Amino acid sequence: MRAITTGVLVVVVGVQLFAQKPALTSDDYIAIQQLVSKYAYAIDECTNRGYDYADLYVPDGTFSTSRNGKVLNTFAGRDRLAEAARGGMPDCKDVPWAGIVHMLVNHVIEPAPGGATGKVYLIAIGLDGEPGKVEAQGRYEEVYVKTPEGWRVKSRVHVLAAGQAEVSRGRK
Repeated sequence: MRAITTGVLVVVVGVQLFAQKPALTSDDYIAIQQLVSKYAYAIDECTNRGYDYADLYVPDGTFSTSRNGKVLNTFAGRDRLAEAARGGMPDCKDVPWAGIVHMLVNHVIEPAPGGATGKVYLIAIGLDGEPGKVEAQGRYEEVYVKTPEGWRVKSRVHVLAAGQAEVSRGRK
């Protein structure tokens, strides 16, 4: 009898935990996909001195770069995120990826406590000033939160593929 009672307790607790798992609506998935698509345009076009990119994040959001599992740089907050969008330059005319088109593919979004997480591959086109040159540049791992203004990025980490030391640049 004790084994049956324990089994029922495990099933009840399991059902309760499953019921508490956060859920996303189809509108949430679409809004998050749109947020990530806007990122590609904002970084490629470097509009509003990078602040259109920064505004895709929550006010204390972060963007980090990583190599071989180690975070190298982190940009936190609106001004630092705009700086990241400009590639550290004072304006948008000399960004290192000028001429590159960022393509974000195979986007996976999962519900998570407080919002959602995502991962998406980064493909860059137009490297080294060659319009047809393409390079896989790893992936982004992201945390999204829903705000009164809609979905925003809480954190984004650029993870290079294993063994990839750096990414190619834009115009030579």
